[in-house]
Amino acid sequence: NLDDDTVSGSNWITENNVQYSLSQTTKTTRKPYCGYKQQTLSKREQVEEESLLAAIQWPNPPNSKIAFLQSTDPLHSDFVIVEPSGSFKVGDQLEVLVHLKDFQGKPKQYGGDYLQVRIHSPLLKAGATGRVVDCHNGLYKVFFTLLWPGEVKVSVWLVHPSEAIQVLLRLREERPDRVYFKSSFKSGRYSETTECNVCLPGDLPVCNFTDLYTGEPWFCYKPRKLSCTSRISHAKGGYQKGLLTQEESLFFQSDVNIKRPILSSGPDSVIVKPNAFTDSISIDRAEDPTVSPSGYYYEDEWRSRTHWIHRFNNSDDVTKCLQGKVIHLFGDSTIRQWFEYLTAFVPDLVEFNLGSPKNVGPFMSVDLKHNILLKFRCHGPPIRFSTVFSSELRYIANELNGIVGGRNTVIAITIWSHFSTFPVEVYIRRLRNIRRSIIQLLDRSPKTLIVIRTANVQELGPEVSLFNSDWYSFQLDSVMRKMFSGIAVHFVDAWEMSLAHYLPHNLHPKEVIVKNQIDAFLSYVCPL
Repeated sequence: NLDDDTVSGSNWITENNVQYSLSQTTKTTRKPYCGYKQQTLSKREQVEEESLLAAIQWPNPPNSKIAFLQSTDPLHSDFVIVEPSGSFKVGDQLEVLVHLKDFQGKPKQYGGDYLQVRIHSPLLKAGATGRVVDCHNGLYKVFFTLLWPGEVKVSVWLVHPSEAIQVLLRLREERPDRVYFKSSFKSGRYSETTECNVCLPGDLPVCNFTDLYTGEPWFCYKPRKLSCTSRISHAKGGYQKGLLTQEESLFFQSDVNIKRPILSSGPDSVIVKPNAFTDSISIDRAEDPTVSPSGYYYEDEWRSRTHWIHRFNNSDDVTKCLQGKVIHLFGDSTIRQWFEYLTAFVPDLVEFNLGSPKNVGPFMSVDLKHNILLKFRCHGPPIRFSTVFSSELRYIANELNGIVGGRNTVIAITIWSHFSTFPVEVYIRRLRNIRRSIIQLLDRSPKTLIVIRTANVQELGPEVSLFNSDWYSFQLDSVMRKMFSGIAVHFVDAWEMSLAHYLPHNLHPKEVIVKNQIDAFLSYVCPL
């Protein structure tokens, strides 16, 4: 289901933390997106943007015209556990080497492939993600922290070969129009529909809907007869077809090279002994969204390594926790899942019918007995929802500015999936605006609780990959974690929670995963 959202991955680091020189990454090679809409950045914002773009810089194949047979083949590739019969105990590191080869079985000589990795013990319903290090020569080192005792199995997937990532990069820069949007304009009985986007090519007259407060750009082609002020709604237009050449499309084949397992050439599991001294949680650690892994599953329950998670297994506990509170959920359909879960789970929390379009919102649930108000509102455009009324098309930053805050105010935000088709600067600007509003809100009401839900992984096919690949989500999620670290916000690591679990990847994770997200969220609201 491409309609709604997207996802992000396991930690990605280049050998020796290679920092690419800023000049080559950000200044010369990149065409500014939408020439007429240049962002004016302060010196500080510019330095931050350059370092964010440098941090997600991805290695290129030696040349752009690599034949399919020379691209990465997961079937010919393999991995080995460095010391499979070593003596491991809980808390130890496990190292795995991945050797990538092409379709003729020749070792790859360069990096840039996107892998996802996990360790798991199926019988214990335990799982965790790992850290991938690209050695830039066809070799990848993977590091896992062993977090529970028993037989622990290693799984490695090739999500995309490096040759496919180059295509994704090109699309992100050159085809930000590959998802397009539309608006309806209406006056009396007469209506027109025109195309809209962050940026519109060509010389046709446009309506400028750039937000006055945040400066977030948005444009629609001007209707022939109606004025720009007659806009009544926003909607997803569609997805461009024919984006790839014949050769490029070979890099995106479901049962060949999209999210395919890479098998071990030897043992694929190790035996881990209990550690006599410590539980693997060191709760006292400060929350750092860039540390991996942030937690692990054990018996299908997510255990964070930085804070204690309470199990909200019966609805009374949720009611007790949320009594007297207002909870604002902002973002895409992956946080709308929280609204749906809580409304269904808590008997006294009843949805109040606002007459909003299904799946779009805004939505509101009320528990009069315990004085709980739960609200969901989608983020501003770009958003690939069916139909959002113009009057309900609001930016998170502006909404936050209208919240008084205080110890009975809880705010949860997720924003990622609908930005995957745009250059990263578009996303950075959005987060910068949201961050500014969060800092101001915490400044006037420091007891306000703010939680960020990260991106998550999803099912990928040849089509979905071009718009919503996990690689796009992973890049955006890395940016988000960097931009929000060091502020008094908390994180629900939906990325790891979707990647470490045994269920198939899904843009909208199944209920067992959502419940774990909610438990982590409520454990911030009610830490005791």
